[in-house]
Amino acid sequence: MTWPGDESNAIAGKTIYGVCHLHTTMGYNLDKGRHSVYALQYHFVQCVKYRRKALVDPGIIDKLKEQIHNISQTFDVEVLNIETDKDHFHLIFKGHPTLELTKYINAVKTLSSREIQRNYPEVKEMLWKGKFWSRSYFLATTGQVTLDCLKKYVEDQGKERK
Repeated sequence: MTWPGDESNAIAGKTIYGVCHLHTTMGYNLDKGRHSVYALQYHFVQCVKYRRKALVDPGIIDKLKEQIHNISQTFDVEVLNIETDKDHFHLIFKGHPTLELTKYINAVKTLSSREIQRNYPEVKEMLWKGKFWSRSYFLATTGQVTLDCLKKYVEDQGKERK
């Protein structure tokens, strides 16, 4: 069995069958590059510096979301969801294997901070030295399957399939 439309494809010396089998048995929602098949989703959380309640104005929230969408297009990133609370935001996005995560995150932080402060100068009163975002952030990969399911799949490698 091969990936549809790629009869000659191979990954790490194995035919693409392993990936197709993984896709069909574990329910992965796969993306495809020229030489790769992947599923890369991330959960990113960024807090306002000193947890200031700066994300309460709907205009600021809309500007943040707009900036994130614009930056994501530049980096060829697909935004799956963005939600805010008063002092932080959550971003779930899909990337590709060559995405430079630190550059993407720094662009999100820098450009969104600049635009929010430019369009909403009143937020500067909440900030110290013009710093909108905290230096630290949370980033995790998100799975489309549970860790237990993936472990079982790996453990079953080489066993006869029914």
